[in-house]
Amino acid sequence: MNVIAVQNKKSRFSHEYNAVLTIVARDVLLALKSPAVLIISLAMPIVMMGMLGGSLAQNMAGGLDFNYGKFMLVGMLVSMLFQFTITGLVSLINDRGTDFTQEMMISPISRYSIVIGKIFGSSFGGILSMIGTLIVGLAMGITLSPWQFLLILALSPLMCLSAGAMAMLLMGFIKNNKTANMVTMVLAMTQIFLSGAIIPITNSHGILLVLNRLMPMTYCLDLARAVVYAGTPEYGSVVLFNPVVNCIAIVALTLVCLVVGTYFFVRSEKNR
Repeated sequence: MNVIAVQNKKSRFSHEYNAVLTIVARDVLLALKSPAVLIISLAMPIVMMGMLGGSLAQNMAGGLDFNYGKFMLVGMLVSMLFQFTITGLVSLINDRGTDFTQEMMISPISRYSIVIGKIFGSSFGGILSMIGTLIVGLAMGITLSPWQFLLILALSPLMCLSAGAMAMLLMGFIKNNKTANMVTMVLAMTQIFLSGAIIPITNSHGILLVLNRLMPMTYCLDLARAVVYAGTPEYGSVVLFNPVVNCIAIVALTLVCLVVGTYFFVRSEKNR
């Protein structure tokens, strides 16, 4: 009986794993067939990194005791991943209009497998934008070593889950595509400015401190900077928390947002 139980568990895991891969592949294929997605993924870093970041570097970096260019580059890599993952989850609302979401919900797979598949599929544009960010950074004379970029890339699945989970928290309460686009864009931009992607938040206090501590991106950014600045004199000036604290905060916020968001989204589908 124990052998049968183990085999059933393996079969169930394989079934859920294949479902996640199928959903990811569908979203990646849709992105590849949409030239607009590819163009925006590469153009967004030019606007955010080249124009906004370049202006800040020229006007506020002089008084900092660390290299602002590298600080901004890491922030842009993580924020692009967050922004595209969050905005990509709007496809759940689009799929609702064609009843594709309900078709997935009645299939014999876990609701969490569906959500995780959508999150990783939505992050494809973010991965492309990270490449675009590196290219823009190179043009600005800002670089990371291949090892540092690989470390950030290794953390990207955790960051995508964190971003997607936060987006799911909103998807459960949004009923139409127009509202979803507006809310997710505001959420993505708010995190960029309040979590420390391009503006240091070391001295934040009051309501701004409370807000940035509630944002998963704050801890993802800090973790990415911890691995990039590890062993350098600038570490203490750039990194806010111990990496272990960052990991605990990311996992906790992701689980809460994922469970609550998925619950309300599934409930809204059942009530249609």
